[in-house]
Amino acid sequence: MSDQFDVIEAGGRGRRRWIGLASVVALLVIPAVSLLLSRDPQPPPAPSATAPIRSLTTIDNGPSTLRIPARTKGRDEIIDVVFPDGLKAEVRYPADLDLNELGVRPFQGAWIDGQFRQFGVPYNGVAEVTGGGRPIRSYGPGVTLWPRQPGGGSGQVLLFSFGRWRVAMQDRGEGLTFDQRTALARELRGKVTRDGYLVLSGKGSVRLAGPGATVQGDPAGPQLWFGGGVREMVVLVPTPDCAEKARLPKVIEGRGRPGEWTCRGDVEVAVAGSEDFRRRALAGIRVKVGR
Repeated sequence: MSDQFDVIEAGGRGRRRWIGLASVVALLVIPAVSLLLSRDPQPPPAPSATAPIRSLTTIDNGPSTLRIPARTKGRDEIIDVVFPDGLKAEVRYPADLDLNELGVRPFQGAWIDGQFRQFGVPYNGVAEVTGGGRPIRSYGPGVTLWPRQPGGGSGQVLLFSFGRWRVAMQDRGEGLTFDQRTALARELRGKVTRDGYLVLSGKGSVRLAGPGATVQGDPAGPQLWFGGGVREMVVLVPTPDCAEKARLPKVIEGRGRPGEWTCRGDVEVAVAGSEDFRRRALAGIRVKVGR
């Protein structure tokens, strides 16, 4: 089949053939030149650090728990832990509890301009927060805002990146203001220890809850959570005057299974799981602070 130039050139006179070809070339060149001239030679300005994000953003899911190699002593295992406020402790437990294999996550409560919020690591990773979607906004390096996920409670979620950890804060109720969120992103700091534990600090508008602090009867200070999901769970809560002030954490109480607690010095040991697991954990876990 002839192409379009063959059709143009099918006349009997040479002059007409060249005129027709020149006309087609002009029709093709002029729009192309116009398109090139209309382009901005400069790249578009980069969005500001707090600008809304319009395109899909991929975030490393990161580890949701930390597993520390245990030392064996007789029938027991021993692990060294660090709480989110920097407190160090040695945890000893019967080897068959496999406490270190449950994996551990940090938890910390804080007040931002007097409003209480909780910082924790999602058990199934940041997919619980992102849902495979896109963030609403960035508040600087490593801090993004995400919409509430179906079944994920009320309020938007701020997601912080501290080294290997991804820490979520659900902004319940009316939520923090833009300025408060910006200040929080700037004033909440986290560092990862050599063993992989997360230690948090705050300044300015951010005041971290100390050991023994409670909010509506629920422990709000630094904690370490072992396990979770459908598995057994152990929560260690530093609590001065533990025998008098300890309360069963809601993360244990609200799991739909019986929960119990005991004190090991100034550290509360709260447990959820089968009756046999609770019995062995409460009887066998020992905590020595200040190793």
